Amino acid sequence: MAEVSDYVEVHLSKVIYEGILLESPENEKGLVLLKLDNGYNIGFKKKDVLEVKVVKKGEEKVEKFKVKSDKSKPNIAMIITGGTIASSYDSKTGGVSWLDGPEKLFRYYPEIFEICNVSKVEIPFMKGSEDMDYKDWQKVSKVVEKFLKDETIEGIIVTQGTDTLHYGSALQSFFLGKVNKPVIFTYSQRSIDRASSDADLNLRCSAMVAISDLAEVVVVGHATTNDDYCYAISGTKVRKCHSSRRDAFRPINTEPFMKIYSDRIERVSEYRIKDLKAEVKTDFKFEEKVALVKFYPGQNPDILDYYLEKGYKGIVVEMTGLGHVATKGSRNPWTNKLKEVQEKGLIVCAAAQTMNGRLNPMVYSNGREILETGVIYLDDMLAETALVKLGWVLGHSDWAKKKEIVKEKMLTNFSGELNSRLLE
Repeated sequence: MAEVSDYVEVHLSKVIYEGILLESPENEKGLVLLKLDNGYNIGFKKKDVLEVKVVKKGEEKVEKFKVKSDKSKPNIAMIITGGTIASSYDSKTGGVSWLDGPEKLFRYYPEIFEICNVSKVEIPFMKGSEDMDYKDWQKVSKVVEKFLKDETIEGIIVTQGTDTLHYGSALQSFFLGKVNKPVIFTYSQRSIDRASSDADLNLRCSAMVAISDLAEVVVVGHATTNDDYCYAISGTKVRKCHSSRRDAFRPINTEPFMKIYSDRIERVSEYRIKDLKAEVKTDFKFEEKVALVKFYPGQNPDILDYYLEKGYKGIVVEMTGLGHVATKGSRNPWTNKLKEVQEKGLIVCAAAQTMNGRLNPMVYSNGREILETGVIYLDDMLAETALVKLGWVLGHSDWAKKKEIVKEKMLTNFSGELNSRLLE
């Protein structure tokens, strides 16, 4: 007899469907629900079903996975926060749901224990990354801080959802400062129970980086769509560039620190070297009244008044090209409004809309016109990184008192967010 989670054939009068049998909702017991191989769910009226034939029994309940420990191997810590990497198929919904503990993650991917001991695991919360904000990242950073000060731990892996991972890795780069060991943020685009999951290689590569000589905050994940190697990318120079591909995260305006294969690491660019005894100085200040505004053709600059009225302290404007918004040649010029809102105390920074390259307001007259209003041009800093850095800078009340200090701090390269060696 077919049971929920079995792989079955559903026989109708003229066609046969194959997939995983799902649990029918309480109010729809007259339906047979099936998850097809393409990932979509489909329902059939029971009266139309001739036979439900079991092809393969579903996963049977197994004993609780026992975490292995080997004194000859280095110890790492893991922090699990949610996201696809911490979820698996749910036979009730046909979607995915959170894992009920780290044991299931380790059961699917025990290979991590071939590399190291996961001696400490913490789960501060379980969320999709689209629901996270700076308070969540502060919670994570405080757990990371504890492990940074623990000399028995060689490195730290944080698993998170992908949607806002690049915001989180950037902000935590500022929160954590100059770390003394690897802090790795990793993910998966596909849940751990899918044959095409990217979690296996991402976790293995993350474990290899965690016991390496690197001392940086990095994002580790697939470098290509194949399971051949991963990148370790600076947490402030990474962006999610695809909604679903396994190689979604790419280094922007820089090279990755490493290429990580399943059996070796290739160093690609310079990075800080691990020193477990080095002092760690964290800084969790943050001003949440900051915003990211994308300029588009014809946009009315009065939008800036909204942020003033709502008490915002600073905004980052994603500008076109080398750093432009509409000026005197437009029906909606921004120059006067930019000057006005800054005179009223709003900090305005400029970041690029383009994927690569740096801003340069001196090339064209409209750029020079905008620069004269007092806008702070952020060179090659990514817009997402600029947003969280601005919140971090303005979170320091002594820095936020004077625009000159804010500008100085925004243009100080705290965590590799600026690349002075970037070629034009």
